[in-house]
Amino acid sequence: MLNFIPKKFFITSGGAQDKESVLNAFDKALKKGKVTQCNLVSVSSILPVEAEEVDPVDIAPGTITFCVLARMDGQSGDRIGAGIGYGMLEGKRERYGIVAEQHGYSSAKYMREKLVLKMQRMAKIRNMKLVSYKTKVESLEVDEDYFGSVIVALVYLF
Repeated sequence: MLNFIPKKFFITSGGAQDKESVLNAFDKALKKGKVTQCNLVSVSSILPVEAEEVDPVDIAPGTITFCVLARMDGQSGDRIGAGIGYGMLEGKRERYGIVAEQHGYSSAKYMREKLVLKMQRMAKIRNMKLVSYKTKVESLEVDEDYFGSVIVALVYLF
């Protein structure tokens, strides 16, 4: 059996608007995040302890790309936001990372607060301590007669 344990990861984000459809706005948001050419596969929320955060890299078109994806779509007048929080947990016998997603019709400040609370709760559920964390939030107020989309992704590299 093949082990798919990511060696590296990066965080990317984007927000965009389109007059025709939410799907086009989403595609534009992915383009701003430089992952529109990828076949994104959403996975859950664990980071291997040895995974290294790196700057975003170019990914070949058509690559099956595993990520934790936060996405929010909206329309005229909506305040939309999506975010990712990621951090390291320590317990008595183990150490690894976690990833939390948040999306909604809320401010960037609120999104960050919710991400931290989620990570703290994830640590408590595991009887571990959250020893470090970061957050990344993308927020957008959708213009009149437009559709909007925001994304934040933690992209795994093998």
